[in-house]
Amino acid sequence: MEQEKTYRRSIPWICLAIAAVLLAADQITKYFVLRDLKPLHSMTILNGLLEFSYIENTGAAFGLFKNIIWFVFLVTAAAAVALLVILFRYRKHTFFSYAASTLLIAGGIGNLIDRIFYGFVVDFIHVMFFDYIFNFADCCVTVGVVLFVIHVLVLSAREKQQPDQAEPSSEPEK
Repeated sequence: MEQEKTYRRSIPWICLAIAAVLLAADQITKYFVLRDLKPLHSMTILNGLLEFSYIENTGAAFGLFKNIIWFVFLVTAAAAVALLVILFRYRKHTFFSYAASTLLIAGGIGNLIDRIFYGFVVDFIHVMFFDYIFNFADCCVTVGVVLFVIHVLVLSAREKQQPDQAEPSSEPEK
């Protein structure tokens, strides 16, 4: 029992370590994009399917809230802090909520670092059948949101299957 408690307490720290690795991967890719792709602007990777195109995104996802970086910065910072608190305090975690928290923290902080140091987010991945250009941090955030939705659906399904123990029994006591 004590071993299980110790394991459960270590999961958020493991998630933070994984988030740090994902954050490092994001920042390393952006370093190489700034160093090598920015001068070229665009490079075809798979003809007709994938290219790397350097852009400076001054807004949020899909270019929303352009040129109000302070607003996007504040929302992202607040979300990152909230996710850190949730990671350690939330009591109904599933694999999906841990994974979602890990990915959302890594992606959010990755783009937050760009906003702090550059005043924009470095985007470069362009899947040709998709109009938008994004980065690794955006991928983390997108997958994190999907996993969060799955968590909510799994949790609500579990709660529907388990009778609520707080409700009084409808059977008379003997």
